[in-house]
Amino acid sequence: MATTRTATTQWKGALLDGSGTVSLDTSGVGTFDVSWPSRAEQANGKTSPEELIAAAHSSCFSMALSHGLAQAGTPPQSVETRADVTFQPGEGITGIVLSVRAQVPGLSAEDFQQAAETAKANCPVSKALAGTTITLNAELVG
Repeated sequence: MATTRTATTQWKGALLDGSGTVSLDTSGVGTFDVSWPSRAEQANGKTSPEELIAAAHSSCFSMALSHGLAQAGTPPQSVETRADVTFQPGEGITGIVLSVRAQVPGLSAEDFQQAAETAKANCPVSKALAGTTITLNAELVG
């Protein structure tokens, strides 16, 4: 069964001096301020597309790793994943580093490395970030 998740951004002004909010519509868990300075300089209490990508990637990877380990008969006690998404103004996203720490009783370091590599290759967000078809629906109003 397919699911669709929705977020909406309201933006006012030009890129450099404008600002906006992004709301997590499906879950309703929050609305967050966004701006160019929070993206290209310091966060200053606001989020950015890259931070949202990092959140998506770290949670997806953790789920994929946990699932893979459990299917192999070695469910983890805990998995902590950090995703660092680097944004370079003028270039875009230049890299993502996933750092994971996990407690998995009875699993060798070599087997854990293999499970982590498999999760990195197969989590849906990793696949989407590796290259995906993007569909655009654009409507000019006003």
